[in-house]
Amino acid sequence: MSIFQELANRDQVFEFLAPVQSPVDVRHGPILYLEGVNVSFDGFKAINNLNLTIDDGELRCIIGPNGAGKTTMMDIITGKTRPDTGSVWFGSRHNLLTMNEPDIASLGIGRKFQKPTVFEALTVFENLELAMAADKRVLPTLTAVMIGLKDLRDRLAGILSHGQKQWLEIGMLLMQKPRLLLVDEPVAGMTEQEMERTAELLTSLAGKQSVVVVEHDMGFVRSIARKVTVLHQGSVLAEGSMDQVSNDPEVIKVYLGEEA
Repeated sequence: MSIFQELANRDQVFEFLAPVQSPVDVRHGPILYLEGVNVSFDGFKAINNLNLTIDDGELRCIIGPNGAGKTTMMDIITGKTRPDTGSVWFGSRHNLLTMNEPDIASLGIGRKFQKPTVFEALTVFENLELAMAADKRVLPTLTAVMIGLKDLRDRLAGILSHGQKQWLEIGMLLMQKPRLLLVDEPVAGMTEQEMERTAELLTSLAGKQSVVVVEHDMGFVRSIARKVTVLHQGSVLAEGSMDQVSNDPEVIKVYLGEEA
């Protein structure tokens, strides 16, 4: 059993990653719910009647060709973009369309962009400490263990490898105790070994956080996917296991000759 699998066990000391008392009520439905969402930019329909649900503790992969609406979807969830029509709910009580970006983040939605953003002049420990939501100095060390950077806790973030910076940024988000983590192309530019470790890290989070991974690398998606949603022209084209969507005639047609 890998260290990431061990840390995913609820009996471990990492219960701080899933706060016991949470403002998000999921007793009556999924943690994230989008219905009938539409967004147009200068006449171009980036999101077209999008319907999507994410369950509490679920790991979901979102794939689709360039221009499918993946980034716009995340922009809507985090409050960066307001849809023209539709509903977006976090739990059963929080209407995200009435909230601004800081309030959505404080509610428990964290987003990791493709390019890692860390404080390069600070150490790994200092980056984690700066990001933490609670005043407990032990937490950065525990998170450093979880993201595989324990031995590098005193190293400056600026000299980490690309993959290590990605893990550090995920760790910084975890310090804020998110209920939902949106991760954009986490393995872009990584070595094969770094991709394997990233897969272990993300799969270990499922159950404690809901994790939505947007990714182009189909090999990586297959290695972590429980359920895959395929977006095309701003709406859901197919949904199911990786085998189900990869054998769907419409999905094959969309991806034929296009980079996944």
